[in-house]
Amino acid sequence: MAVVLAAQLATLTCDNCGDSVTGTRPLADGEVVWTLLSEHGWGGSPLADGPHRCAHCIRFGPTPGTPPGGILGIEHLGGVTVVTTAGDVDLDTGDTLRMALRHAADMGGHVLVDLVRTDLIDSTALGLLVRAHHDAVERGARLCVAVTSPLIRQVLQVTGLHDVLAVADNRTAALAYLAADQSTAPTSAAS
Repeated sequence: MAVVLAAQLATLTCDNCGDSVTGTRPLADGEVVWTLLSEHGWGGSPLADGPHRCAHCIRFGPTPGTPPGGILGIEHLGGVTVVTTAGDVDLDTGDTLRMALRHAADMGGHVLVDLVRTDLIDSTALGLLVRAHHDAVERGARLCVAVTSPLIRQVLQVTGLHDVLAVADNRTAALAYLAADQSTAPTSAAS
């Protein structure tokens, strides 16, 4: 997305998650926004026409050559912030998941945790999901997880979290649930 340049302000919008920040317009050439990007820890093109990524998305975005596991990315789709994971989500990736869920809450709206590419989550990840669910409820939003792994579904069943968390079979069903009235249950094989 392009940077919106006003008389004395410039607004950066992240091409990945849609988060934005406004700062003082750089005094130099109106097309160059490198100073504003670096002040806020953003990355991308030094030109106003982008692309640009916020500090959170730079940290969570996929990096070529990194081993599988953890957070693949965060994106904002309408009123839903989607946190996508891959590989094992466990103690080693817990801090990253915590930061991603906090960023999703800061974005406002509903949260979808896409676990479709994840086969294993541990108690750390389960605790973070429960905390994120409670945070969403406190701010009047909902959290839904998309799960395909039979092992994760079994863990949710055994722990009783299938009664706490909204669980959908896939990303499409989760997004439909979050867009619908709260009384509509997501499509789920765990039900």
